[in-house]
Amino acid sequence: MRKLRVALVAPTLEILGGQAVQANRLLREWKDDAEVEAWLVPVNPVFPRGLRFARSVKYLRTVVNELIYISTLAGRIRRADVVHVFSASYLSFLLAPLPAILTARLLGRPVVVNYRSGEAPDHLARSRIARWALRSVQRNVVPSRFLVEVFAAFGIEAGVVPNVVDFTRFRFRERTPLRPRILSTRNFEALYNVACTIRAFHVVQERFPEATLTLVGGGKEEARLRTLVRDLGLKGVTFAGRAKPDEMARFYDDHDIYLQSPDIDNMPTSVIEAFACGLPVVSTEAGGVPAILTHGEHGLLAPMGDYNRLGRHVLDLLADAARARRCTLAARESIQGCTWSAVRDQWLRTYCSTYETVRQHVNLVDPVAPR
Repeated sequence: MRKLRVALVAPTLEILGGQAVQANRLLREWKDDAEVEAWLVPVNPVFPRGLRFARSVKYLRTVVNELIYISTLAGRIRRADVVHVFSASYLSFLLAPLPAILTARLLGRPVVVNYRSGEAPDHLARSRIARWALRSVQRNVVPSRFLVEVFAAFGIEAGVVPNVVDFTRFRFRERTPLRPRILSTRNFEALYNVACTIRAFHVVQERFPEATLTLVGGGKEEARLRTLVRDLGLKGVTFAGRAKPDEMARFYDDHDIYLQSPDIDNMPTSVIEAFACGLPVVSTEAGGVPAILTHGEHGLLAPMGDYNRLGRHVLDLLADAARARRCTLAARESIQGCTWSAVRDQWLRTYCSTYETVRQHVNLVDPVAPR
C-alpha cells in the first residue's frame, strides 16, 4: 500500500517564526516515514535570478513573491492526497493560506488548515473571507484549546494537535542553584511587548545587580528597545539577534529562567521549549498561554503589561527554589503529548480521516477515486 501524500504549505526557515519552525519539524520527522510522504510548498518561493533584486524593494517584493507562489501552487499540490495549510492572520491569511485553499478546491484536493495565530479573535471578527474559508475546508486544526474556543465562537469547528518539541535537542536540566540568568526569545514586534520584559528585568536587577537578560530575536522595535535599556540604566542585557532553530537549545541551556510578556499569543513554542529544558517560566496571561501554563503549577502568570508583577514573580522563584523545581517538573510532565510519537499519531489520524471523507464522497458520484 502506497504512502499518503501530504503537501505542507508553509514558510521556509528564511522567515523565522512558529509556522516555519513547526513545518520544518514535521517535514524532518515525516522523512522516511512508512506511512506518509510529505513535501514543502513554500509560501516564500525562491526568486528567479533576474528578479532577486525585488527581495530588497518593499511592496515589489510582496507582489513578485505572490505571483511566483500562486503560479506554482497547482503544480506543487496536484499530486497530494491532503493539503496541509499553515495559517496566520490578517493580510498573511489572504496572501498565503487563501490561495492554497482555493487552488486545492479547484483541484478537488482536501484541505487541513493549521491555524496558529493568537490574533484569531480580532481577525475572525473582522474578516468575512477568513470565516468563509475556514468553514469551507475539510478540517481545521489548531495547537491549543484556546483557539478551539475562539473558532467555536464563530461557528467554526476545530481540533487540537499540539506543537512538536524535539526532546533530543531540548533536554531537561535542573537548575541548582537557580540564578538570575533570564532568557527571552520573542521577536521585537509590538504584540510581544518585549519592552515589558525589559521593565520587569529592571525590577529584578534592583534586587540582583548581577542579573542578566538575553534577548534572542529581531524586529522593527529593536532600536526603541535598545533605547529603553539605556534609559533604565540596565547592565547585563544582551541583544543576541535572531537565532536559527538549531541554535535555540543552546540559549535555553545557558539560562535559568524564561521570561516573556506578550499582549497577544496562542500556544508559543518558546514556552514549551522552556518547559522541555527545565527553565521555570514567567509570562503574561495573553491569549492561549494559560491553556498550557497554569499559574502556580507550571509557572507564574501576570496580567498583560504588568511588569512589576512579572518582576516580582521572577524574584519569588529565585527566593523559593523548591517552588521553582515543582513548577519545572510539572511543566515537563505537561508536555509529554508534544513528543513526536504522540503528535505523529494525531496528524496521521487527521490526514487519513480527511482523505477518506473526501474519497467516500467522490465514490458516490464517480467510481474512480483519487489514486
